[in-house]
Amino acid sequence: MSGGSASRAWLAELAWLPGLGVRPGVLIEAGGDRFTAVSPEADRIPPGTRRLAGLTLPGLANAHSHAFHRALRGITEAGRGTFWTWRERMYEVAARLDPDSYLDLATAAYAEMALAGISCVGEFHYLHHGPGGEPYADPNQMSRVLIEAAVRAGIRISLLDTCYLAGGLSPDGEQQPLRGVQLRFGDADAAAWAQRVDALGADSRGVLGPGARLGAAIHSVRAVPASQLHAVAAWSHPCGAPLHVHLSEQVAENRACLAAYRRTPAGVLYEAGALGPRTTVVHATHLGAGDIRLLGESQCYACFCPTTEADLADGIGPARALLSAGCPLTVGSDSQAIVDLFEEARRVEWGERLMTQQRGHFRAAELARAATLDGHASLGWPEAGEIVAGALADLVTVSLDSPRTAGAAAGSALESVIFAAAAADVREVVVSGRDIVRDGQHLLVDDVPGALTRAVRAVLS
Repeated sequence: MSGGSASRAWLAELAWLPGLGVRPGVLIEAGGDRFTAVSPEADRIPPGTRRLAGLTLPGLANAHSHAFHRALRGITEAGRGTFWTWRERMYEVAARLDPDSYLDLATAAYAEMALAGISCVGEFHYLHHGPGGEPYADPNQMSRVLIEAAVRAGIRISLLDTCYLAGGLSPDGEQQPLRGVQLRFGDADAAAWAQRVDALGADSRGVLGPGARLGAAIHSVRAVPASQLHAVAAWSHPCGAPLHVHLSEQVAENRACLAAYRRTPAGVLYEAGALGPRTTVVHATHLGAGDIRLLGESQCYACFCPTTEADLADGIGPARALLSAGCPLTVGSDSQAIVDLFEEARRVEWGERLMTQQRGHFRAAELARAATLDGHASLGWPEAGEIVAGALADLVTVSLDSPRTAGAAAGSALESVIFAAAAADVREVVVSGRDIVRDGQHLLVDDVPGALTRAVRAVLS
């Protein structure tokens, strides 16, 4: 993905800049897909400069996504239940998808993300095979569908190809075989998983093509036996790929893991060599003090998805304790219960308030960093997430005159956006120097609501 070789310039009414905070009158210049100069309070405005009214941020990074879960929005909300009953509905949707319907659904879901200011998505992808686990003629066809969907929606993607080998752990710690639709998720073992992933054809740096990079994921200690974890982690080392894993999302997961291994999930991953600075632990909801210390010392990223964690009644994770221990934070939309990274970011703070009955655990800048710089770094894009010369030219401009943000003062514009703005307030999105959203309209997908409606109804009908 490239903005070409043309030079471009934008004049941001307000922009959030690294080390400087929110500054007025910022001239932002780019050549091709990179910023070339950033000048606060500029007095020389080149001809053709586009003016950006509101607060301009770096593009947002959605660090944890399951695109096909978008079809579940709303239909799981009637009646009572648990994470486990929700999972059965998710399996029903997974059973119905084929490459064509998945392309339509993922394209529409990624277009919704673009409208929300997301320039890069980390797709935690485990729907690999056809019905009954039968591989497609191209064993990576579903992966290629997701890469194409991101291209059509105009955003970058880190394809986090997920190893999923077992059906779970019973309460007494017995490994369960893959059953039913889970057969579509699985490879024979970690070696077979690695062989399939290698066939995607990434280069030595994990690049799959313009705007697409390859990473690895361990679904969870429920779905990958301890004996197979090291092989997945080892695969990620030669190209420095990100490694993501669901961790301690449910109390039942912790109990089953203790029964099976006499270790917490974090302890099992540590012993397998799966924790480190390229690792992202997703959810990290039910942790003990020892787990937090272990993750912090390993310098893992911790990805919080508060709207999903609330929707599934998971619980509230120890975000402040993890950051203080040494884990940078990121945020993700996960199940697509909603797609709004401002909401995800502020709920990290609000969760701490609910647990402690105290306010002010995170500054707005810390939450913004989680949604931008650290999110991109966790997905293998360290050159993105800042408005600075040399970085990828990603911009998102948020209106400061909507019903949610009206009255925002320049001195507290970032706080107004992080704690009050919604995805609907995003007016402009630039990805790698290319306009993707202008005046709130997607430039590549003409009718995003219509595309979503058609794709969801096709899957559910």
